[in-house]
Amino acid sequence: MNRRDFHKLTAAAFGGMLAGASFARGEEKKETKPKDEKKDPFLQEPHICRGLNTCKTKGKDGKNECAGQGSCATTEKHTCSGDNACRGLGGCGEKPGQNACKGKGECGVPLDEKAWKKARMRYEEVMKKEGKKFGDAPKKP
Repeated sequence: MNRRDFHKLTAAAFGGMLAGASFARGEEKKETKPKDEKKDPFLQEPHICRGLNTCKTKGKDGKNECAGQGSCATTEKHTCSGDNACRGLGGCGEKPGQNACKGKGECGVPLDEKAWKKARMRYEEVMKKEGKKFGDAPKKP
């Protein structure tokens, strides 16, 4: 084997490692993306704060008895504007939890109290409109 063959093999191996890393990173991100882009973000999981889960056991600890009673956000926590991973996973602003796409959220997750109240009010409107049952909001931890 000469040095040219060695460099070709090295470049091929490095390219394979990059492709594998890109694929693994893409698979990781897919897990946090809501499944149906047409649904209202409040009808999807993961969710951005306590009391915004769509179903029994969909809260962070998995112990909630029904929709709307989860203990905390199930999406990745982030502290800054535009760091949200996906549609509907941004916090605060005028419409928390209703951002159009990745990076368009206005603040961090989980929500502050003011944003949570807005989000919970919108969550209840959406759930009622869809005829879905939900429980009383959990108390602030």
